[in-house]
Amino acid sequence: MSFIQKQAGYQVVAHPGHKRMYHIELDNDIIRTFFREYDSTSVQHLVYTPYFRYIMAGKLRELLGDSFLETVRGILNDRESGGFTVGVQGQTTNLDDYVKFGSAVSHLAGPANFDAMSGTYYARFTVKDTDNSDSYLRQAYRLFTLHTDGTFVDEPTDWLLMMKMEERNAVGGESRLLHLDDWEELDKYANHPLASYKFTYKSPSSKNVSQTVHRETFFKLNNKPCICFIDQFVYPENIEQSEYLMSMSESLEASPATKALTLPEGDLVMLNNLFWMHGRAAFEKNTELYRELMRIRGEFARS
Repeated sequence: MSFIQKQAGYQVVAHPGHKRMYHIELDNDIIRTFFREYDSTSVQHLVYTPYFRYIMAGKLRELLGDSFLETVRGILNDRESGGFTVGVQGQTTNLDDYVKFGSAVSHLAGPANFDAMSGTYYARFTVKDTDNSDSYLRQAYRLFTLHTDGTFVDEPTDWLLMMKMEERNAVGGESRLLHLDDWEELDKYANHPLASYKFTYKSPSSKNVSQTVHRETFFKLNNKPCICFIDQFVYPENIEQSEYLMSMSESLEASPATKALTLPEGDLVMLNNLFWMHGRAAFEKNTELYRELMRIRGEFARS
């Protein structure tokens, strides 16, 4: 855990829920100062003026020091970890503040991708008792299987941020996380003849993406295997390809290294999307169930 440290304004500790992850604790005064600075800034301004997302990231760097930016990028690029949680620590319950905070933290890592589902750089979506969507994202009582993001878009998706905005009457629904290096059968599937085959990915209509992309399931970065996979949107061409994909998905789901992570409201988890897989446990049935999440995903900064 090489990033554990205490600095003026923040400290990094081992995450209590996962051996590979960190939790970042911020000084409450700094959190309040950040929100006061942007009290009059609208979320619409962040949507319409992309550079202002970096201005807010720069304010975090100013308040917490250059080491904070280096720590965030360092953790995300560290193959031994690649993930952390951080939150507003009860200093606000305003959902627009949550968007501002998540936008600032994410843009320390690099530019956000366009999220076609929402039509801007972030997406907010709800999970409720009933749903008529065309994917498992909003279906509360189904297991949301392990996957990576960005499979059906033709742009790099290096990192992923998920933030819990609001939650009521929710039991279950934990984030399920698996670091690729903890998967017992990684070598079996990463070295399979179909591992480098470029499968076709297509999105459902709700994603507002009409393009078709072709992606390898496994590829290497710094001589380490990385993965790109989601079972819902991949279109194999024959029985053998289908058997490989289903067998791999079943192996991932059966891995005892998959851990459940609970996020409080106002907390976010940020992951390296190249070697972390994520999903969601099913909720217990409740007609009053409500959860809202925010998602931002993007590329690592090139400088």
